Amino acid sequence: MNIAKLIDHTVLKPDTTKADVIKVLEEAKKYNFASVCINPTWVKLAAEELAGHDVDVCTVIGFPLGANTTETKVFETKDVIAKGATEVDMVINVGALKDGDNEFVKNDIREVVQAAKGKALVKVIIETCLLTDEEKVRACELSVKAGADFVKTSTGFSTGGATAEDIALMRKTVGANVGVKASGGVRTREDAEKMIEAGASRIGASASVAIVLNDTNGVSDNY
Repeated sequence: MNIAKLIDHTVLKPDTTKADVIKVLEEAKKYNFASVCINPTWVKLAAEELAGHDVDVCTVIGFPLGANTTETKVFETKDVIAKGATEVDMVINVGALKDGDNEFVKNDIREVVQAAKGKALVKVIIETCLLTDEEKVRACELSVKAGADFVKTSTGFSTGGATAEDIALMRKTVGANVGVKASGGVRTREDAEKMIEAGASRIGASASVAIVLNDTNGVSDNY
């Protein structure tokens, strides 16, 4: 198994500098990760630096709370695609899901999917740590109905990250044809393998190099 090609090499902290981003891009080239996942302000730089390399440019939409308007998420999506993004990870409106407003949640996702159609994959962050199992299932079902390519556990900025149990539940809900991304707290090769065994087809991590090298020394990333 080429575990590097299952990893979105991630740097999303608010104090991220250009030097931090360049370091992640160089690591992505060296280890041939699936993508780099960076904040929208760095998309143009990433697209330029990764040109000619087999590494996608992933960014985040409505991040990290998901409470932006749908129109804002659509604008963000179109803007980052124009700047070179080929994958977008959008955050659902968690409050609307908890209110039982399924149509709003589905439309919020669908509008982003339509904005990205034919240009970028859409991963839907459901923020599992804030949801009951019923809400996790409903979020996944709405994501599939809206045409998303992946469902994703977490932003890494809330009260918890990915668990193998949540990955298994999400995989069971979406079936074999939709991706499942585990993110938040995946720091070691063992963590990543547990997620993959549970059904993850992509891993979001800032400790990506340590995962690939199976190095547990000094790994303290919280994403």
